[in-house]
Amino acid sequence: MDGLEQLRQVESELNTRWPETKIEPSLSRIAALVDLLGDPHRSYPVLHVAGTNGKTSTARMIDALLTRIGLRTGRYTSPHLQLVTERIALDGAPVSAERYVEVFRDIEPYVSMVDGAGEIPMSKFEVLTGMAFAAFADAPVDAAVLEVGLGGTWDATNVADARIAVVGPVGTDHVEYLGADIEGIAREKAGIVKPGSIALVAEQIPEAAKVIFERCAEVDATVARAGLEFGVLRRDIAVGGQLVKLQGLGGAYDEIFLPLHGAHQAANAALALAAVEAFFGAGADRQLDVEAVREGFASVVVPGRLERMRTAPSVFVDAAHNPHGAKALAAALDTEFDFRRLVGVVGVMADKDAAGILAELEPVVAEVVLTRNSSPRAMDADALGGVAREIFGEDRIVIEPRLDDAIETAVHLAESDDPAAPMSGTGVIVTGSVITAGEARTLFGREPT
Repeated sequence: MDGLEQLRQVESELNTRWPETKIEPSLSRIAALVDLLGDPHRSYPVLHVAGTNGKTSTARMIDALLTRIGLRTGRYTSPHLQLVTERIALDGAPVSAERYVEVFRDIEPYVSMVDGAGEIPMSKFEVLTGMAFAAFADAPVDAAVLEVGLGGTWDATNVADARIAVVGPVGTDHVEYLGADIEGIAREKAGIVKPGSIALVAEQIPEAAKVIFERCAEVDATVARAGLEFGVLRRDIAVGGQLVKLQGLGGAYDEIFLPLHGAHQAANAALALAAVEAFFGAGADRQLDVEAVREGFASVVVPGRLERMRTAPSVFVDAAHNPHGAKALAAALDTEFDFRRLVGVVGVMADKDAAGILAELEPVVAEVVLTRNSSPRAMDADALGGVAREIFGEDRIVIEPRLDDAIETAVHLAESDDPAAPMSGTGVIVTGSVITAGEARTLFGREPT
């Protein structure tokens, strides 16, 4: 049995557990597991990233900066786009299928012990979190970058006490678990801020900011705020991304090329830079090496975030899966690309705010092709079409149940805009879900990264 076959076997076993969409708020199971494993999560410093959107991008930027500065890193992110091994990365790259299987088999007896000791077995996400902790300790890494899976306080990653807590923008998502109350959501996400830690806080709406800063005061955390202690001083659109000037905790960093599109990614970069500065104790006019920062950001790869798959017509994929993310995507498409005609391909999960996502995209796309991805949780294409009809009208929607057919149809619509006009003025954006973005990457032959 080769590595990928063994990986499929492990995934089949893990998929019998509670999925990430089902939670029982408690850290008791993951705490029991790491205790049995000898507390691997305490063998390296942790940088912890929470927020509604931008967590993966920020975590990857932090990882790239730490790696370029010379540390061995572990990175744990979720969900994955194409292959589950993406979630556990060492030195900036996903672990191999063989290593993933090996780590699972190593901790499997201890997982069984935790399962047998309580009424509720460990969830898949809890097991994956334990695997990441163990893999990082075994490497060993100099620092671990952990992305919160869902919420903050009761997320399995929060068994770790992070020296650096990064709280990205807070909005509404996962309302069935976190509720629709922004203050409650912010309180849950601020739970990653631990006593004596340093908290880097993105710009927030007032209701969220109030709760986050209350948590910081409660645990006596040092706070740095986007727009005050750090932020984006300037950004200019560039080929393949943007050129930014960032205000860090220790001063300004100029001429930084970020190979990602959108003001939201520039804000994520400022947040990541401040986190790494705080990790190394920079500040008060003491900067990181500017050239290392430039090289680190230039090396950042964030798949499925306004990522170009082809040209003429241009096809992009983006993992926006809630209105907040769709709004940022629409803004980037509007300000950084001069499309004469843009066609959307949208496939969302049934538990998401489909109307909110479509409403944010409507001003920037001429037509939209409604589809579904392969997940059992995906919204039916016809049902999604019904939602879209209320927003776009009958003449601007097409329904294609299969994602490959939907992309082909969208490309055809883009190409048929004006046969005499250059293809460079037309484009397709495939979005609505992380799974949709991942499956589109696979269709275009892109490897997991």
